[in-house]
Amino acid sequence: MKKTKSLSSFPVWSLIIMIIILSISSCRQKNSLRLPDSEILHQNMDQLTQVIIYDVFTPPVASRLYVYAALASYEAVRYRKEGSKSIAERLNGFGPLPKPEENKEYDLTLAASKAFFNVVRNVKVFSVDSLNNYEETLYQSFRDNLDDSVYNRSVDFGNKVAEVILARAKNDGYFISRGKPKYLGSNEPGKWRPTPPDYLDGVEWCWNEMLPMAMDSASQFIPERPPVYSTDTSSLFYRSLLEVYKINMNLTEEEMEIARYWDDNPFVIEHSGHMMFGNKKITPGGHWIGISAIASKQSGADAITTAKAYALTAIALYDGFISCWDEKYRSNYIRPVTAINELLDDTWMSYLQTPPFPEYTSGHSTITAAAAEVLTSVFGDNFAFQDTSDLRYIGMQRHFNSFNEAAEEVSISRVYGGIHYMFSVDIGAEQGKKLGQMINEKIAE
Repeated sequence: MKKTKSLSSFPVWSLIIMIIILSISSCRQKNSLRLPDSEILHQNMDQLTQVIIYDVFTPPVASRLYVYAALASYEAVRYRKEGSKSIAERLNGFGPLPKPEENKEYDLTLAASKAFFNVVRNVKVFSVDSLNNYEETLYQSFRDNLDDSVYNRSVDFGNKVAEVILARAKNDGYFISRGKPKYLGSNEPGKWRPTPPDYLDGVEWCWNEMLPMAMDSASQFIPERPPVYSTDTSSLFYRSLLEVYKINMNLTEEEMEIARYWDDNPFVIEHSGHMMFGNKKITPGGHWIGISAIASKQSGADAITTAKAYALTAIALYDGFISCWDEKYRSNYIRPVTAINELLDDTWMSYLQTPPFPEYTSGHSTITAAAAEVLTSVFGDNFAFQDTSDLRYIGMQRHFNSFNEAAEEVSISRVYGGIHYMFSVDIGAEQGKKLGQMINEKIAE
């Protein structure tokens, strides 16, 4: 009988070659499961956006979710570059951030992901179960490519970063605000009250009590007083009201497209006869988080620049909502649809559904001007891009030659939509621009 050779009969050099081949093959198979670091951060953020859409968070609340998660991600991944400064430690209310141990190996993208989702799950979102499959697959891709010690050390560091971020979130005023009574406005002339067709109570009326990130206070960028309400046809208010009415009665196809494109109302109640149904979309802040992603990918940004762009954009959005909402419920200004129905045309309805909170100043104008300022600081002026943020939600996309050009279109879109006066979008944009410039100065490295 022919004997088979035992393993010990093979030359030593043959065994070494076999081991090397198997190792290379194994490594190639493992590495194929790992996405580029910046792409992982993009996918993490997209998961958060999907949760925000599903849970129908209001735009201010969504901005809170974005800012804490984005800061957690940045504070973990920034150690990939020696000398990168903490952003959170230059903001209000954060304690000292942890540092990786010296001379120890970490996967900081894993740490950033762990910090990100630890924060997302605790700030609070409702549909956390929807994250389970994604996170399980994500962490498995890290396990397949890392030693257990590196994996565990990275996860531990991410959790420590999240602890500091969550400690601040616990005391930012959000949980107190959940117990506030409803805000139903006022029947005084010129004051906001619930608007048709659904007459919903005012959204997040005490958002100015939230602890700002970069601002000294909610009123740091308080705008000028709005025009006095008046039925005098020569008054600034009446002329501004008539302007909105005339524009909306003669909208061009392009103006209607611009209005729809920037609507970003997270939950619109559609009416068809006696039927009603809800339509979910991204928030206005989510749209600019999407623009941050587009700019990062287009510029080939590394993980640190990607994380920084998300963090700065989220700070601008969060403080922008606080600043704007502080004024909205101070002036408690009447919406065009209410005034037009009372003074001009009792059958008129705004082209876009009027959101349920006071008019002055424009929230879209404020937050987008602030976001445009910080994105310009990261990627430069005249950064042309194709905005596909809304493509999968409303099937639309638009091209812009700069972030500021996009922000300017956002402002006028609210007049086209019939939900803001021209002075409100112009002054809101000034308010946001000042905020964005302050953030750039405060976070400048």
